[in-house]
Amino acid sequence: MQTPEELRYTDEHEWIKKMGDNRVRIGITDYAQDQLGDVVYVELPEQGKGVSKDDLVAEIESTKSVGEVYAPFDGTVVEANTAVAEAPELVNSSPYDEGWLMEIELTGDFSEDGLLDAAAYKDLTE
Repeated sequence: MQTPEELRYTDEHEWIKKMGDNRVRIGITDYAQDQLGDVVYVELPEQGKGVSKDDLVAEIESTKSVGEVYAPFDGTVVEANTAVAEAPELVNSSPYDEGWLMEIELTGDFSEDGLLDAAAYKDLTE
């Protein structure tokens, strides 16, 4: 399983990449996509949607089950990856690159409180 060092992780199997001072990109981890199996549908939030920490923001349907994605921060969805909506298999083939889900502009400052580094996430999934 891939677990890029530069990313931060949630215990809900999401990854977070800081894109700027108050903007983050979010996706699901390689471990999560592997557990889901073949992804067949991704429901993303609308651009401009306000979200609060722990809100359900996306659903990922696979041949096995449905995975839920929660907002790790308060903010506004500024971009949803339409490529994933059109080709959901990108979540399986490229979870950290082409298979990202959304970008959120944070209401407050970026904080790593409650997030895991790569080593801690690997410990969680082993």
